[in-house]
Formats: sequence, C-alpha cells, structure tokens
Amino acid sequence: MTVLRLPQGLSRRVPVRQVLCLLPLVVVTVVAVRHRSVLAEGFGHLRAAEWPWLVAAVGATCLTWVAAALTRQGAVVQRLPARRLLATQFAAGAANHLLPTGLGAGAVNLRFMTVCGVPLARSSAALALYLLAESVTRVALLLVLLVAFPDALHLGGLLPASATGPLLLAAAGVVCVVAAVLLLARRVRTAARSFLCTALCEARSVHTRPARALALWGGSLAFPTLQAAGLAAVGRALSLPVAPVHMAVAYLAATVAVALVPTPGGIGSVEAALVVALVAAGGPVAVATAVVLAYRIITVWLPLLPGALTLGALVRLRVI
Repeated sequence: MTVLRLPQGLSRRVPVRQVLCLLPLVVVTVVAVRHRSVLAEGFGHLRAAEWPWLVAAVGATCLTWVAAALTRQGAVVQRLPARRLLATQFAAGAANHLLPTGLGAGAVNLRFMTVCGVPLARSSAALALYLLAESVTRVALLLVLLVAFPDALHLGGLLPASATGPLLLAAAGVVCVVAAVLLLARRVRTAARSFLCTALCEARSVHTRPARALALWGGSLAFPTLQAAGLAAVGRALSLPVAPVHMAVAYLAATVAVALVPTPGGIGSVEAALVVALVAAGGPVAVATAVVLAYRIITVWLPLLPGALTLGALVRLRVI
C-alpha cells in the first residue's frame, strides 16, 4: 500500500489529525442546516407521540449497533476488541449518513480492521462478506414476510407498470457494462479474480467456525429486524392504522428499493420510499409522513452529533 508522505514543514504547520477530528462536526452542521425544516417538523411530531413506544423505538435503534458489531465480528476470523468494535459501529453510522450509501461505514470499518492488524485484502473480503450477508438476509426476510402476509402491500402502488421496462433495461445495462469491463480490461479482471479468491477463502474460514457463522448470519438477520421493529414502534406511537408486521414489510420493501440510490445515508430517498410503502400498506398519507419523519429523527438525526463526536474521538485516539 502506497503511503502518502507530506513535506516535513507542511505536516508541522497543518494538524492533519485534528482537522480530521473536526471535519465530521462541520459536515453534520452543514447537513442539519440544509434539512432544518425537516428536523423542525419531525421534532414537532415527536412531541405529540406516545412516549413508551418512542422509548421502544430508541431501544431498537441502539440494539442495531450491537447487531452490526456482531455481524462485523462474524465476517472476520481474527478476534476484534469488542468495545472498540461497538464504538466503531456507532461512529460508522454517523459516517454512513454523511457519505453516499455504504461508503462511510465501509471506510470506517475497513480502517478499523487494518488498525487491528487484519491485512487489507482480508479486511476488504470481510467487508464484502458483511454486505453480502446483510443483503441476503434482508431480501430473504422480506420474501418470507410477503409469503406469510401477501396482503401487506399493494405492490402496484410501489412500482407502476410503466416503470418495469426501464428498470429491467437499466439492470441489464449494468450487467453488460460489468461483463464488458471484466472481459476487456485485463488488470481489472486479474484484480477481481484475486479479490474473489481471497473473499472465498475468508468466507470458508469463517464458516468452519460455528461461532463466527452464527454471529455473521444471526447479526445480519437481527439488524433489519430491529430497524423494522423501530419503525413499527414509531407507527404505534403516532397511531398509524397499519398492523405492525405490515409496517415491517413496508420498511423492508422500501429499504431494498432504495439500496442502490447513492445518497448520503439514504437521506431523502429513504423518506420518500418509506412514505410510499406505508401508504401502500394502508396508511393515510399525512400520518405515514409524520411516522417517517419521526422515525428518521430517532434513527438518523439524534445519533448523528454523538456519532460524529465518537468518530472524531476514534480518529484522535488512532482507533481508526
């Protein structure tokens, strides 16, 4: 790995690590100012909610960081320091809301694993295994719930018939581009083959250890379940006339639909998809909008500042 060395005089004049510590706070401030109207409306809805259900939603949100830490540990053979791993997941959540979807958390966790002594190739393979497990379990959970509760969503409202053709064409185009790059670019093909071999080796090693496999798949299943439970709790707090399991299906469908939208933390796209999904589940538009705003306040905006502070502290302490 190439190390970028600053000139000695410049490194003395510019406190790079201190700047990196303050950068998340600056970005949080900018994002909060840009979305101040959403924040004001969301907090307004929280004041009118039933607090016991809101407390349950906060508890479910806190447990998502435990589930994420469990899954991260399950994706790598080497034992990671538990407390620092949990703190890193809290900080990664903030980073994920400040950068395009997945990049923030991925960068934080990749850096954390390399600092812990995991080679970069294996760290990257563990990151890919985590993303694969989380995606597979989220989609599988959604399919199981749709089979068990076929009337939970009116899918025609979520995906108009006129949009099916363009979406299929776009997906086919992406597949063709990837295939062409792999076929024509020898260096890319070699790098992809090397990474795939490392990832398969890491996945095989993880699954030879029952504790790691259980942590990987159990944590990846618990993560979306807790997220969906948090939305259901907020829905009950604001008296949304939709069954909790239907709200869970709506959440999973919305998050799967926006998974490829490259917005910071899904800000904007997630809210829109959740409102549409809750309406498709039978909720009134006004109440569904209030539920989504309140839910995003709890899961995104309230943890954002302490998460950014934790991120800065971890950078300063050289944990990441």
